[in-house]
Amino acid sequence: MTSRWLTLIAGALLLSLGAAASAHSLLLDSSPAAGAVVAPPARVSLRFNNRIEKRLSRIRLVDPRGEARVLATLPDGPSEQLEAEAPTLGPGAYRLEWSVLSTDGHLVSGAFPFRIRP
Repeated sequence: MTSRWLTLIAGALLLSLGAAASAHSLLLDSSPAAGAVVAPPARVSLRFNNRIEKRLSRIRLVDPRGEARVLATLPDGPSEQLEAEAPTLGPGAYRLEWSVLSTDGHLVSGAFPFRIRP
């Protein structure tokens, strides 16, 4: 094969990989925001760049003692948003962990810290 042919094949592969990767759900914003110091929220909200399968997605909250609990997500709202009622939260450092099923069929997850002010 010529080097030109190999270059064309490599370029086509890179373009197809880029298109597949762009379909993964990316977290655009959240409430509370990553790293924020806030009053206890009534709800936790995560907004992604594309539609997610809410029934197959989850939000988990890790408290200052390291104990984790899965929050019941709400079925209504925009298809790219995942929300849950927040439990009563006392002051301290928390970590919000999420896992969503993207429209491309891939499971995407992440986590970020936030604090509840005294």
